[in-house]
Amino acid sequence: CCVHGIMALRKLGIEAIMINCNPETVSTDYDVADKLYFEPLTYEDVLNVIELEKPDGVIIQFGGQTPLKLALPLEKAGVAIWGSSPDSTDLAEDRDRFGALLDALDVAHPQYATAASVEEALEVAGKIGFPLMVRPSYVLGGRAMEIVYDMASLENYMHRAVKASDEHPVLLDRFLEDAYEFDVDAISDGEHTEICGLMQHIEEAGVHSGDSMAVLPPYLLSREQRADIVETTRAVASHLKVKGLINIQFAILYDTLYILEVNPRASRTVPFVSKATGIPIAKLAVQVMAGKKLEELGARFTAPTDYVAVKESVMPFDRFDKADIFLRPEMRSTGEVMGIAPTFGSAVMKAFQATGVDIPESGKVFLSVNDNDKARIVPIAENLHKLGYELVATHGTAESIAGRGIPVQPVLKVSEGRPNVVDDIKNGTISLIINTPLGYRARQDEYAIGWTAIRYRVPFITTLSAAEAIVRGLRASHRTPQEYCCLQEFYHSRPGA
Repeated sequence: CCVHGIMALRKLGIEAIMINCNPETVSTDYDVADKLYFEPLTYEDVLNVIELEKPDGVIIQFGGQTPLKLALPLEKAGVAIWGSSPDSTDLAEDRDRFGALLDALDVAHPQYATAASVEEALEVAGKIGFPLMVRPSYVLGGRAMEIVYDMASLENYMHRAVKASDEHPVLLDRFLEDAYEFDVDAISDGEHTEICGLMQHIEEAGVHSGDSMAVLPPYLLSREQRADIVETTRAVASHLKVKGLINIQFAILYDTLYILEVNPRASRTVPFVSKATGIPIAKLAVQVMAGKKLEELGARFTAPTDYVAVKESVMPFDRFDKADIFLRPEMRSTGEVMGIAPTFGSAVMKAFQATGVDIPESGKVFLSVNDNDKARIVPIAENLHKLGYELVATHGTAESIAGRGIPVQPVLKVSEGRPNVVDDIKNGTISLIINTPLGYRARQDEYAIGWTAIRYRVPFITTLSAAEAIVRGLRASHRTPQEYCCLQEFYHSRPGA
C-alpha cells in the first residue's frame, strides 16, 4: 500500500517521503520514494523527520496499527494528517464511542464492555456471559487477543493482558461462535463511498482475518444480506467522515448481521482485493486524500461476476514445533497466496496448491466433528465417498454418518486406547483430516491430532465451511483439469472492462 501510494503521489507531482524501519521493504523498494528515512515509527523519531522536512501532510492509514497510535499525538503537535481524521480513528478504536455510534445507526453488534482490572472483567463476564473475545485496545495483529470460556481463564488472561497494553483498557465482546464472517474494503471521499471488495471468510468468525481463508465474491450470501452490508458500510463511513480507505468486518449468525470491527485505514486484505479485482485501491485512496473526488477518478468498482478469487494463508507451524497451531484471534500466518479461477472449486484447489499443501485425490479421510456439526458433516461424507475416498471417524461422528447409509470405519480417539487416529496418521494411512472443535476442551483435545498431522504433512481442516470448500474443489478437479492464465485475462472479462 505504501509503495502504490508513493507512486500515486509522484504521478500527482507531489514529493513523496517514506518513513519505514522494515529492512525487507527497504531492500526491495528503497528507490521508489523521493526520500526514505530508515527510522523507527516512534513519536519522537517521526516528529524529528517532520520538523526537518516540513511536509504539507502525513499519510498514516497505510502502515497498519502502529502509525495509528501516532495520529492524535501528531495532530496535537500541529501536523496535518491527510485522510481520515485522528478523531475518526479514535472513534473506531474507543469501544464506548464506537458502541454508541452503532447504536445510533441501529446496527447490531456483539454485547461488549471494557475493563481496567480483573474485578471489572469478572463482573462484566457475569453480565455478558461466555464465550468472550478479549483483547487490549490499540494492539497490532490481534496481539494478546483470545477467546475465553470460563472465569478462571478470564482472570488468568487479565493478569497477562495488562503487560501488552498498560495504557488502555481491555475490550470484552461476546464471541459469536460458529458465525460466518465477512470483510469489506471500501474507499470514501468524505461524501461518497465505493465498495472495492466484499470477501467471505471460510473459517469461523473469531479467526484473525490475516489467517482466515477468504473468497471474493462471497458464496454464502443472499442478495438482501449483500445489500445490507453495502448500506451499513456506507452509513458507517459517512458517520466516521472517512477520507481514504476503510475496512469493516461483519459476522452473520442466525440471519442477523453484526459489525465486529471497523478500521478507518488500509487492511491487509487490500493487496488481495486489488489483485482479485484489478482495482488499484491504494493509488485511488491517495488521490482521494490529495483532494480528488471519486467521481473525478473514473475508476470502475464493478465486482467480478464470472470468476472467483480465494485467499489462503501460509502458516509457519512446520518450522516452529512449540507454536500453538489452533487458529485464534491472534494472527499467526507468515504469508498469503491466491487462487483465481472461473469456479469456486477450482480457485480453492489452486489456493491450496500455492501454499504447498496438496489435497490428495484418493485415500482415507478421518472425520471428527462436534455435535452441532453432525448434520452438516453427512453431505460432506457422502460426497467424499462418491469421489472414492475411504472414511474413518470417531465413534459419535461415525454413528451419524453410518446412520445415513454411508460406509465408515470407527477409529479410537487418543484417550480411548490404541491403535488410535494418531497412530494411523503416523503410519501414513490417513490422507486428509476434518476435525471441528467447539468449546475449550474440544480445542485442547485437537492438538494431539493437529501436531501429528503437521509433522507428517497431512492436510488438516478445522471448520466445516473449509471442508465444504475442499469437497467442491475436489469435485471440480475430478471433472476438469486445471487451467492457468494471467490476471489481466480475468480483468478483461469484468463488466465494463
